[in-house]
Amino acid sequence: MGISIWQLLVVLAIVALLFGTRRLGTIGEDLGRAIKGFRNAMREEEPPPARQGKDEGKVIEGEVQPRDEQKS
Repeated sequence: MGISIWQLLVVLAIVALLFGTRRLGTIGEDLGRAIKGFRNAMREEEPPPARQGKDEGKVIEGEVQPRDEQKS
C-alpha cells in the first residue's frame, strides 16, 4: 500500500512542469539556508545573565512573617 517509485516520478514530473526546474532549485536553496540558520541560532543560544550580589547562593534560615508584623 506504499507509494511506488513510479508514482513518485510522476508527482516529481508534474511539480517540475508547474514550477520549472530553476524555481525549484531556488526554493530548495532558500529552504536549506533557512534550516541552516535555524540550527545555528539554536547552537548560539545565549546563556542567562549572571546574577550579581554577595549573598548569591546562600541560604538564610529563619521564620517567614507577614509584612504587617515586620513593620513593628
